[in-house]
Amino acid sequence: MPDDLRVNSWLAIPAAELHERFSRSSGPGGQSVNTADSRVELSFDVEHSAALPEWARTRALERLAGRLVGGVLTIAASEQRSQLANRQAARARLADLLRDAIAPPPRPRVPTRPGRAANERRLQAKRSRAAVKRTRRYDDRNPDLARWAAEASITRHGQR
Repeated sequence: MPDDLRVNSWLAIPAAELHERFSRSSGPGGQSVNTADSRVELSFDVEHSAALPEWARTRALERLAGRLVGGVLTIAASEQRSQLANRQAARARLADLLRDAIAPPPRPRVPTRPGRAANERRLQAKRSRAAVKRTRRYDDRNPDLARWAAEASITRHGQR
């Protein structure tokens, strides 16, 4: 396992800045479930890291503010039954979090108006839906429909 944590093409965090803590993992296991310390807590001090440039540190502190405790980011991994697999999972998750945190902000959306064809499609859909509903409507001017509606109403309410 390489010592340094590669975050992206230009940022690698030295192993000396990463702190791993192991504990017993909860959940099902085998015979060694009570003795193996397979759960991994990986901590990285974002606030005092020498590996991060000042602009990246500022951006990471701002974006990860909800996950930091005293400027330290902690990742816990206990999904796997082996300690090595959990260490790799924790390192991968830390790298993903840092990569997203120091990424440049997305370009702001420029609001645009819908085109004429889109507006016409919307209005045509409204007209066709209104036509469907209009055919379902009861028309009391038609005597056949009026007689049918009266019979259906009486039958429905059980008075016949």
